[in-house]
Amino acid sequence: MKIFLAIATTLSLAACGAEPIWAPEAAVVASRYTHPGPTSVTLYTVLSTRNGSGAHAGLLINGAQRVMFDPAGTWRHPQLPERNDVHFGVTPKMVDFYIDYHARETFDVVEQTVEVSPEVAALIMQRAMAYGAVPKANCTIALSRVLEGVPGFEGLPMTWFPKRMMEAFADLPGVETRKITDDDADNNHGVLLVQADDPRLE
Repeated sequence: MKIFLAIATTLSLAACGAEPIWAPEAAVVASRYTHPGPTSVTLYTVLSTRNGSGAHAGLLINGAQRVMFDPAGTWRHPQLPERNDVHFGVTPKMVDFYIDYHARETFDVVEQTVEVSPEVAALIMQRAMAYGAVPKANCTIALSRVLEGVPGFEGLPMTWFPKRMMEAFADLPGVETRKITDDDADNNHGVLLVQADDPRLE
């Protein structure tokens, strides 16, 4: 019990300084989406096309339901309830929206998927939900802390840098990787406005 409380305290303190968001239970339950296929986690890394440096990272968790942990991210959608950087109801269309929002002429997106057991997916999801709101520029360290010590992910570094996490993720057994490029204009504010009204995302 003391160990659990210590972990919970550490996760809460790590998120100090960010603005909390807490969608009502009814909205979270109504949006629940279970994706077919094996349980898995997918790391999304946003890379600069100018110098290859990492700009952001998020984690798609496919377990008993599918959620996106987008720590310190600016991505959002009115149909997706959010609780402190965890977005619920992430259908395939919403995943496409997430990728489209980040991929543009100045940024590529690298997608890395690893199959995990239902128990591991549940543990990662529980940790992400317990982490709390993440301050700006803390995306990768938040992911590092959520994945720390999780079976199968013990070799990942504790890092603040998205690209370093991506490179370590590439060494995980069975990882499947793809790179998404897009020549959209650099300003992605319009993506939020257009996608928010897109009936295909319902």
